[in-house]
Amino acid sequence: MPANSVVTIRYGPYESCGTVEHRTFRLEGLKAVLTDGGHLCVLEQMGDWNAVELIANGECVYTCKVTDLEFGGDGRLDPRCQEAFLAVKNAY
Repeated sequence: MPANSVVTIRYGPYESCGTVEHRTFRLEGLKAVLTDGGHLCVLEQMGDWNAVELIANGECVYTCKVTDLEFGGDGRLDPRCQEAFLAVKNAY
């Protein structure tokens, strides 16, 4: 997928500290990796609990659990962020 393309990060609520809410703390590394790769990221809330979907070219190219992503950080050492980046890169 060419650089400067839009990638939508759809994310659902997950439980933390006894409450279930939409939080973006675990998405920071994913967003940083995609942005460093030249993509524009758009965050979009969805109703599916503990789910993350990456939408590129109108189709879902990667999914994982929100809690599988590392909390905070830049995403460079998070294997899920690297998998997601490769999935977006290989999308047509």
